[in-house]
Amino acid sequence: MSGASPQQSNVQWRWVDAYAKQFAACNLSNGEVAVLLYEAASSPLIVENARLALEMMGASVAEIRMPTPSNPGPLPIRSTGASQAIAGHRAVVNALKTADFVVDATAEGLLHAPELGEILSGTARVLMISAEHPENAERWPHDPKLKDRVDHGIGLLSAATTMTITSDAGTDLTVELAGAFVAGSCGFCTEPGEIAHWPGGLVLAFPASGTVNGTVVLAPGDINLTFNEYIREPITLTVENDYVTTIAGDNHDAELMRSYLDAFGEPDAYAISHIGWGMNHAARWESLAMWDKQALNGTELRAFAGNVVFSTGANEVAGRFCRGHFDLPMRHCTVALDGDPVVTRGLLRDDLA
Repeated sequence: MSGASPQQSNVQWRWVDAYAKQFAACNLSNGEVAVLLYEAASSPLIVENARLALEMMGASVAEIRMPTPSNPGPLPIRSTGASQAIAGHRAVVNALKTADFVVDATAEGLLHAPELGEILSGTARVLMISAEHPENAERWPHDPKLKDRVDHGIGLLSAATTMTITSDAGTDLTVELAGAFVAGSCGFCTEPGEIAHWPGGLVLAFPASGTVNGTVVLAPGDINLTFNEYIREPITLTVENDYVTTIAGDNHDAELMRSYLDAFGEPDAYAISHIGWGMNHAARWESLAMWDKQALNGTELRAFAGNVVFSTGANEVAGRFCRGHFDLPMRHCTVALDGDPVVTRGLLRDDLA
């Protein structure tokens, strides 16, 4: 079949069905109070698919549409996972925290939004639907085994004291895990206080302050999800006590990275946000090549099996907040926990695969 156009506005039954199956994986039941949260900048196609799927499943549905705040610049903000749409609105926060199920269709998502803690302190569980064209949802069927594998990965990472990341391209990074916050997402949520992003399949750590040192080499074929582009020429990042101190490379990609981070005037934009690896075999590295930038948020690229996601920017665990942000999925890396590999040259160890 031919691919859908990013401008295609007609809801397709197969997309509604895919959404409904994911809501069912979140144990959505008839009569539960569901709130569909979106904003002016949200994809109307995602909102309509979610609305129909919720109603089809018999949920008691309410919708909250928020204005999209203006961006003061200096550059567009992309792929942060930190929606600003709620803007601290007390009535909205109260409505969300008292719901049973929240479908988050905001443009950036609530994962790092400042209101998330209060929202999850109530009865709500939150499913973030990645801002991808709904056609992609057909390729992300619910995998009940993914939760067990993600939980196993979280357990391994939580028990470790040191994570190292190396590659033939020259990456050699050490993360001391004392004080780190370890988390993961399997793509669905079933209990109050949980949040999941769809597609899921990611295990990661938010390191404590001063615990990351070494070298990261972004090789051709790795991804910059702020720009929604594959890396074309190598970039070498030097990391000292959490901060990227040099971005080396005499090429277009390195210059774009330097210019973007510098434009915000935020020292913490150069700091480490989170580091982890992907575990979802249905997520594909190639998918970025198939869509225009406005039709892809990149959650799938963070989750594909065996990738390493190296991210800069805000890190609540280390007390850092900023707008400048990069998520940088890398291929062909080896991840070791206390010297024991869990990913070898981009391949998951058998017990994680």
